[in-house]
Amino acid sequence: MSKMSTTPATGTIEGCRPTDQTPVAVDADTIADAAHDDLRRLADDLASEGCVPAEVTTEACFGEDCSLATQREADRLRDLVDAAAFLGANHLTVDVCDVTAPEKARPALSAVEERARRDGVTLDVRGLDLD
Repeated sequence: MSKMSTTPATGTIEGCRPTDQTPVAVDADTIADAAHDDLRRLADDLASEGCVPAEVTTEACFGEDCSLATQREADRLRDLVDAAAFLGANHLTVDVCDVTAPEKARPALSAVEERARRDGVTLDVRGLDLD
């Protein structure tokens, strides 16, 4: 009787190959507050055009020195992580356009990054160093 391994096989990338689908970036405004049915339709429409959602892009503004405003923006980004994961996009790019209180924005973005990691989405923050 053979045992089934619960660890991933080494070298699994060798089992992958390119497809004829074109990777596309989805603007967050397109999917903001979208229900799963709407995201499913978008994914179907993209697939029918030979495209696959690879990335979601957005801007983030932390222009107030207010913990509640920072939390609202972080919650919006977490919602985008969820939408990206649902679509199958494995990357969320966030261009930070304004930061009044970096000491509040950094931990909020770090928490979003952790959530993204758990959901299989890579978070790329531009305009603010998280360290």
